[in-house]
Amino acid sequence: MTLPTEAMRQAMASAEVGDDVCNEDPTVQRLEAQGAQILGKEAALFVASGVMGNQCALGVHGKPGEEVILPEACHVVEHENATVASLWGLVTRTVTPTRATYLLPEDIEPRLRRGDDLHEPRTGLIVLENALSDGTVMPVEPMRQIRALADDFGVKIHLDGARLFNAALSLGVEPVEIASQVDSVMICLSKGLGAPVGSLLAGDERFVEAARRRRKMLGGGMRQVGVLAAPAILALTDGRARLATDHENARLLARGLSSLKGVVLDLASVQTNMVWIRIDRPGKSCDDLVHFLAQRGIHTYPPMHRAVRFVTSSQVEAEDIAVLIEAVADYL
Repeated sequence: MTLPTEAMRQAMASAEVGDDVCNEDPTVQRLEAQGAQILGKEAALFVASGVMGNQCALGVHGKPGEEVILPEACHVVEHENATVASLWGLVTRTVTPTRATYLLPEDIEPRLRRGDDLHEPRTGLIVLENALSDGTVMPVEPMRQIRALADDFGVKIHLDGARLFNAALSLGVEPVEIASQVDSVMICLSKGLGAPVGSLLAGDERFVEAARRRRKMLGGGMRQVGVLAAPAILALTDGRARLATDHENARLLARGLSSLKGVVLDLASVQTNMVWIRIDRPGKSCDDLVHFLAQRGIHTYPPMHRAVRFVTSSQVEAEDIAVLIEAVADYL
């Protein structure tokens, strides 16, 4: 929902462009090099969306008929329209985390299959998410342990890092420390970072070249796309600098909402820029709250998982937080 800043609009207007299908757009090349450097990967590829980035990775890493191990509530399962099956012929083996919001090695190891038994498919890939779709984060250590497990088994790991910079900020580490635990990683430029369009997919050079072909298959070969890469470059600098404020505003919102009788909120789960609440009061509901807020010009998605999700971003300042808390109090 973030809108491009005036600096981004100016960058779009003055961007140097070329035909990116022929790998001739200098602004895209700068963006890809910058992203690869930040993530500690050999190369990166600019794609139209996070879904396209994830699916290019799955199409490269997996072979038809192989299984992909991934969290049951992750974006690839919940919000990518079964593309993993319909395009790449892969089978999703979804796993419910047992002791955390994220997968642990103990959740994955029993489900790894080499395909020696003719009744079973082979495990082709592990997919992780960080930050997770609920706004919580996965520490680096379990990622490192899963990396060792995957290496022993000979399987690749892809990271849906749509909100990787939020996760890094929350964990107090550099993005490269998270990205180094996986073979490929997708980062979204148009969420908290604020670019109007696009994501980056990063990995080694051979992977990225194979992903470029998958991008073309998906209709993602764009021409003078430097006008989109230019604001994305600013997103990786100015946008990243803003994230600490977004996290602070989310905590401010969580503290305020938790003081309201009838709001159910887990303060410990507010680790990035998301606040999830449930309504527990007779005659009141999450659906009605969303409608009530919309009438006051405060917009959020309809309830998901029987809860309302509020997301702070560059469009939200501290004074807006106070307005939202007052509105929820008025509804209750």
